[in-house]
Amino acid sequence: MRPGQKRASSGYDRNEGDQQLVGLAERLDPNQFAAALRFIQSLLVDPVWLSLMAAPEDDEPVTPEDETAVAEARESFARGEGIPHEEILREFER
Repeated sequence: MRPGQKRASSGYDRNEGDQQLVGLAERLDPNQFAAALRFIQSLLVDPVWLSLMAAPEDDEPVTPEDETAVAEARESFARGEGIPHEEILREFER
């Protein structure tokens, strides 16, 4: 490691990461700035988001029963039997 470099506990080179992040930001279309900023802010303040990003990928196999349940749910939704978002929010009083 060069003098002045910081290494996070994960072994990630902080200075190199900083440079990569700035490089990516410079390549963004100005129309993408707001979304990128919101994403980075969410990493700093939302522990649920951090947990989801750090969680291992789901490696459970999809069973035939799972596939049947998904197909039935999609068919139900296609028939207009879905529950409106507003109704779900009322149910949870949001």
